[in-house]
Amino acid sequence: MKNAPHAANSPATTAEERPWWRDTIVYQIYPRSFRDSDGDGIGDLNGIADRLDYLHDLGIETLWLNPIFASPNADNGYDISDYRRIMEDFGTMEDFERLLREAHARGMRILLDLVLNHTSDEHPWFAEARTSRENPYYDYYLWWPEEQGRPPYRKSHFDEEADAWCYNPPTRSYYLHYFARQQPDLNWDNPRVRQELYDIMRFWLDKGVDGFRLDSIPYISKDRTFPEIDTEKFPDIFPYYSLGPHLHEYLREMNREVLSRRDCLTMGEGSKVSPEEGRKFIAPERHELDLLYHFGAADIRNETDGLPGGTEAGILYDLPQIKRMYADWDRAAGSGWPTVYLGNHDQPRMVSRFGDDSSRWRGLSAKMLAMFLLTMRGTPCWFAGDELGMANIRFTRIDEYDDIDTRNRYRKIEREGGDTERFLREQQEIGRDNARTPYQWDGSAHAGFSTARPWLRVNPDYTEVNAARESADPDSVLSFFRRAVALRKEHPELVRASFRLLAPDHPQIFAYLREGEAARYLVLLNFSCRPARIAPEAALDGAETLLHNYPTAPPLDGSTVELRPFEGVLCRIAAPAPSAGRTEARE
Repeated sequence: MKNAPHAANSPATTAEERPWWRDTIVYQIYPRSFRDSDGDGIGDLNGIADRLDYLHDLGIETLWLNPIFASPNADNGYDISDYRRIMEDFGTMEDFERLLREAHARGMRILLDLVLNHTSDEHPWFAEARTSRENPYYDYYLWWPEEQGRPPYRKSHFDEEADAWCYNPPTRSYYLHYFARQQPDLNWDNPRVRQELYDIMRFWLDKGVDGFRLDSIPYISKDRTFPEIDTEKFPDIFPYYSLGPHLHEYLREMNREVLSRRDCLTMGEGSKVSPEEGRKFIAPERHELDLLYHFGAADIRNETDGLPGGTEAGILYDLPQIKRMYADWDRAAGSGWPTVYLGNHDQPRMVSRFGDDSSRWRGLSAKMLAMFLLTMRGTPCWFAGDELGMANIRFTRIDEYDDIDTRNRYRKIEREGGDTERFLREQQEIGRDNARTPYQWDGSAHAGFSTARPWLRVNPDYTEVNAARESADPDSVLSFFRRAVALRKEHPELVRASFRLLAPDHPQIFAYLREGEAARYLVLLNFSCRPARIAPEAALDGAETLLHNYPTAPPLDGSTVELRPFEGVLCRIAAPAPSAGRTEARE
């Protein structure tokens, strides 16, 4: 079901030439937690295939699967031991091929999450590399010989010591791992490594996959002299990793040798990339990637980080900061195309983080957040379960967690005599396992996810929050999501229109204009649990309400709009009267 080939990142000048991925919604599935078809407590590929009709009925056309390749699961699949084999927990290659066929038969596309920055330490390449400096695979990875002393400090995301160097006795050298010790970084300066990785991409594209989400792609290039990092300029260090000397050279090579020859989507994970740097990845004339999945929303400070005055507006984070962040990324995209998201497998549930998951406000705030993601300019990346309003599970004990990041950070704090209880309270709000609990299909045992005890505990709220119950309720979060997706498809002008931020400093309301050639759309969203008022800087005479999340829409017959807690409204408004020399700035 592939389209005709096109040059990757080529700018579209007509509707026919417009890349499909600019109009799609990317629906992210964490396979381990979506649906278990064989009763072992772990989600699998057949479980996804069996639910394709459900996803198709939601209006979903593009599926992003977290890694499905063979892995010892130190980091749940992001440590790959064989790029050409399916993880046994998830099924077989035949199961994947069936899933791909069934998806394509429904007009749906599949993106694979591909890790190219590092492998598992159980990958055959590394098993060879760690035996001897003379082994030809030694140069597939990055090393610091012991005779040069301790290597310059590099910080690790997941290491218990936060140290990205690990000593390997047989080679008398340290290997680099920006993530866990079980995830050694590849040496992209070795052309053989790059060709091996390009061949892997061709293997899956030949099978018919429709593209890749490229994990940690900004980290692939390193200065192998490993100079000391200026910690005043890079106090967090990680942003330094995304500025490697040959990064964009290698991405252009990848595009030239693989991506430009196929009709596929490439969406890079933009770890620690600024909007200005992000433009380089997606500018069509640079021929690198199609989309960059930035981490702007994840970096917004919340009350647990000590944000002063956060509760003054009834919001536990800085909404004006979020608004400026999205406006910055929209502006930086230039002739490229932005992405928008609020939740994923590395973040807490979006209704718990950006809404309110209490019984009073969960439904309204989840609908408001859905309206935001589906009316913004850019390709929305939607995490499975958010259409139900799934919330944080908030584990209370460290032994309930599976995530390597949470476990290793707990051990470090415990070893240093730190406050482990405070850490656990923090993880209840921001821990990654909050998003990884099993999908809540119905009110039966284990939420209909499996007939066996699941690999991670099901959220106890599943009897109230589940797909079966919400499908039968026209006022549910799920039913609202369906309506919002359908409206998005009915109004392509909304998808393609420009974005202009209104009232950037309003502490409660996110307001913006989407301005197209034939229509203008006004979006007003109250992100707080308190009423709010706004004068939206746009004439509301004759405004047509298209979508709202309360039983009745707010009046739009004056210069000021009153919004109830977590209220959202999308309306089509008249174009302004033309005037000589009139111009409008675009945020």
